[in-house]
Amino acid sequence: MTSLPAHDPAGQAATHVAPLLRLSGIVKTFPGVRALDGVELEVLPGEVHCLLGQNGAGKSTLIKILSGVHQPDAGRLEWDGQQVRFTSPQAAMKAGIATIYQELDLVDGLSVAENIFLGHEPRTLGFVKRGVMRQHARELLGRLGHAEIPVHWEVGRLPAAAKQIVSMARALSRQARLMIMDEPSAVLAHDEVANLFRVIRELTSQQIAVIYISHRLEEIREIGDRVTVLKDGRTSAVGLPARTTPTSELVAKMTGRAIEYVFPPRRSATPATTGTHEQAASATASARQSSGTPKRDVPLLRVVGLSRAGEFHDISFDVSSGEIVGIAGLVGSGRSELLETIYGARRPDTGQVFVEGRRLRPGDVRAAVRAGVGMAPEERKSQALLLDEPVYRNITLATFPRYAAGGFTRSGREITAATTIAHTLQLRPPDVRRITRTLSGGNQQKVVVGRWLVHAGTRLLLLDEPTRGVDVGARAELYQVIRRLADEGMGVLLVSSEVPEVLGLADRVLVMREGRLIHTAAATELDEHAVLDLVMAGSLLEQTEGSPV
Repeated sequence: MTSLPAHDPAGQAATHVAPLLRLSGIVKTFPGVRALDGVELEVLPGEVHCLLGQNGAGKSTLIKILSGVHQPDAGRLEWDGQQVRFTSPQAAMKAGIATIYQELDLVDGLSVAENIFLGHEPRTLGFVKRGVMRQHARELLGRLGHAEIPVHWEVGRLPAAAKQIVSMARALSRQARLMIMDEPSAVLAHDEVANLFRVIRELTSQQIAVIYISHRLEEIREIGDRVTVLKDGRTSAVGLPARTTPTSELVAKMTGRAIEYVFPPRRSATPATTGTHEQAASATASARQSSGTPKRDVPLLRVVGLSRAGEFHDISFDVSSGEIVGIAGLVGSGRSELLETIYGARRPDTGQVFVEGRRLRPGDVRAAVRAGVGMAPEERKSQALLLDEPVYRNITLATFPRYAAGGFTRSGREITAATTIAHTLQLRPPDVRRITRTLSGGNQQKVVVGRWLVHAGTRLLLLDEPTRGVDVGARAELYQVIRRLADEGMGVLLVSSEVPEVLGLADRVLVMREGRLIHTAAATELDEHAVLDLVMAGSLLEQTEGSPV
């Protein structure tokens, strides 16, 4: 067997070792779709091999073949030098392949130890040896550098980062030699990602290989050794050096065209103001006397003194028609909770929300929707979509009564309306009868946005992490959609954990830290360093004035 060069931490060729995993000419076809068309992949022991590709490129299908969920129609799969065929997930796990999905498959009601050894508990005469199980669980967590996780706690009590560690410990309990990680950083804060990378390096130092899937190219640079790129079910590049391959080349391999990570142009003028949250509050103080009658000079959205105990405090700002306002801040700063409160999904302790001068009833989603407010939440799969329903039903969900008569739905009208939206948003594939679950992440997000486009009264769109899990090509399309909606007069309030996205897409930026709005400025007046300084340590102005940092 031909050996491949291993890579040292700097990404340079070192010694020649045989691949742990080799795929050759893998083909997988579903009814009407050729998901994989001759895919090639080689993974070395102890390396982090990154898998890149747009949504719909075939990454998920490839993962399922490696994990035994699907079997290939053609091609050759070699594991540790031997041709194999995994006929079930159990067979793949027995061979030493563990898959950690983006949506972790842990059982919240079971303890950490029970999750780690689920399905292969240590037993004597049919009885589970709980003491032994807990001790082994502690050893596995210690091996990952997280002995502090209580093995007797229910997994449901743990934060997302700790749950990922439990999933890795479960893989180690199965003697995994290859871990497949699907978007592992998607729900993690910046410091948690750094810890994840530390754990991955610990695994690779033990000669455990990792297939790392992410849309974030900066992560690929930091943690990856080599990169394989998929495009339209085919391998467009195999084993590129992760740290030295130019971004333009990676993007071109993913998309088949040289596109830049650019944003649509802004309008020449924006109604932005610059200053601290106190200045923003004073600019909106007149809203406290607003009547229920809309006025010409009132903003589309006005938030006044909004607070929720333990989440955010005394938030005031405006959003004008045709303006995109971005909220930057760390995970836990109260950004998502603020959006949900504006939408009515949470009830504020104090404060008011006005849409076109009319006060919204607190904690009332229906009132917000009637006033023209739509929302695309952070967790689109669990909070926004009926995944097993067709696309047209998800698009018309907010306006469903419009398509019903005499107690019966009029599916033809739903399909017609949804098809128009699908073409407007360049949904791929454009078949609105398709089950929503089968769409890529970027196209699922388009469906959520499309729901509010078919709702003719929508004037304000709240977007929480709109491009999470979305590839670079689909991101560019979503950016174009959001900018076009603003140019047509819709107001957009955007939350994103990616500072470049906030700065590139928004007209104006609000910076939150620890539940407070600490700064507002035109996006063109800020850069990534300035925003990170604000969210991490506060502005220089606040420090000189003696504000706590």
